Amino acid sequence: MTTVGEPGPLDVWINNAAVTLFGPLSQTPLEDFRRVLDVNIMGYVHDARAALKHFRRRDHGVLINISSVVGEVAQPFTAAYSLSKAGINALSVSIRSELAREKRDDVHVVSVLPATVDTPFFGEAANYTGRKVLAMPPVYSPQRVADTVLKAAKKPRHEVPVGPGAKQLVMQHRATPAAVENFMAVQVDKKHLSRKEPAGANSGNLYRSAPRELATIQDGWGGRSRQPGRRVLTGAALTAGAVVALPVAIAAGKAVVAVAAAKTSKNAAGRARAYAATKIRGR
Repeated sequence: MTTVGEPGPLDVWINNAAVTLFGPLSQTPLEDFRRVLDVNIMGYVHDARAALKHFRRRDHGVLINISSVVGEVAQPFTAAYSLSKAGINALSVSIRSELAREKRDDVHVVSVLPATVDTPFFGEAANYTGRKVLAMPPVYSPQRVADTVLKAAKKPRHEVPVGPGAKQLVMQHRATPAAVENFMAVQVDKKHLSRKEPAGANSGNLYRSAPRELATIQDGWGGRSRQPGRRVLTGAALTAGAVVALPVAIAAGKAVVAVAAAKTSKNAAGRARAYAATKIRGR
């Protein structure tokens, strides 16, 4: 979906067109792979060109590109989607750089990075894994994403993760990339693809939309109800013996990333958090 705001004190254009494809890279049809890139990247390119023409003429506006946390931490079995979202992040940076050179301080470009959102997206995905696609927890409500987009329109920032799970994942990947990538590989296999329900090979909604009667906002994955207790990357050990990167803390005006080694156990997260708090307070 792409929308442009009504003429007024602030114009907003939201790029949110997306399709996805699950399957091993070597076993997915190339035409399907290309279709994901065409919709997810070229769709944004065409729309951004139209929006920027409007914004330059009015000398203000906000372009919001809905990306994904997987644009920062790519998943296994979703190479096309992960690649497209990384491309969207790069597109946003490139456009911002061009606008900075033009000294257009009132034209903003924002990348919004949601984690898993409770929508029909997963049931409509192209799938060549042989396994049913599930919404990998933590799952956030569409309303939370909408609220984030609204805030970004009113007070633009370059990059806005949606929810603590997304924020933590981005932060941890930048601190300990290997550990987070290994953890993501395990989580996708355990939580994103069903181990009980098979699925036949299909191209999902890559070439045709789902029937109108099936169009809903939420899809029953739980939204907010699945969030508590399932923020699996918030202060938790990523893999056995892995490095745990904890939230960024602001101390004396500087961001401090507390990193602690911890063994995987039910108390690992608590020990790591206590260790981080000690370091942040200078004890």
